[in-house]
Amino acid sequence: MSEKSHIEYAVEMEHVSKIYKLKKKDNQSKQGDERFYALKDINLKIEKGDVVGILGTNGSGKSTLSVVLSGISDIDEGNLTIHGEQALISINTGLNQQLTGLENINVKGALMGLSKKKIKEITNDVIEFAELGDFLYQPVKKYSSGMKSRLGFSISLALDPDIFIVDEALSVGDKGFAKKCMNRMKKLRDEKNKTILFVSHSLPQVREFCKTGLWIEGGKLVEMGPVNEVCDHYSEYVDKLNSLSDKEKKKLLDEKFNKRLLPKEEKQGLWKKVKKIIKG
Repeated sequence: MSEKSHIEYAVEMEHVSKIYKLKKKDNQSKQGDERFYALKDINLKIEKGDVVGILGTNGSGKSTLSVVLSGISDIDEGNLTIHGEQALISINTGLNQQLTGLENINVKGALMGLSKKKIKEITNDVIEFAELGDFLYQPVKKYSSGMKSRLGFSISLALDPDIFIVDEALSVGDKGFAKKCMNRMKKLRDEKNKTILFVSHSLPQVREFCKTGLWIEGGKLVEMGPVNEVCDHYSEYVDKLNSLSDKEKKKLLDEKFNKRLLPKEEKQGLWKKVKKIIKG
């Protein structure tokens, strides 16, 4: 039996698409049913224990991929299989703005089916790692973006899922805490062999931390492979894009966006059958 047959995957996506309805500026418009592909025909497999840096320009579909993989948003086409429990770490996702930080920890733990004893243990871990002080007892709506990131990151670390999905969570707040989070994720990578999907605009950070690069652009998978190769190709693309005049850049981006609009026959409901499987 070949070595390839023994590979275990954390994520498997086959022809996965996510479709959003476009909102019109004019609420009276009768053409408000226009839809577009946030993700289109994505095929990929992520091995267990891999650390994948997800790259792409603004609006490329990175955050949509994050919420789909985390189970927060359903797919519209294709097959998606997740092997294990996953957690999305971003600035706002998963936090109830009306509840205090402490209450958010308790709610998260209860939703995971944890015992009161285990929730107490997690609470202590979060308090120690997040360093929020008395703000832990204040409503999250009063938090800065950096403080929300601290809380969300700390809760997800304490819950210890199989798959971490980190969406720009280290782009806000102080550099000291960002370094602390990165050091903890390196331990998860090196000592616990966790699967980590890392969305970031920082190429140096992706190169240094990740093993694999995944480049998504215009809702489509452009390239997936060794992190330095993918980063090099993505960097060349960004440099070329930035060298264009405003008029040229707008034309290119408009062309890309128009390719993401659904054809007329698909707007009428002729979508592919969806099959979504979550395996713990």
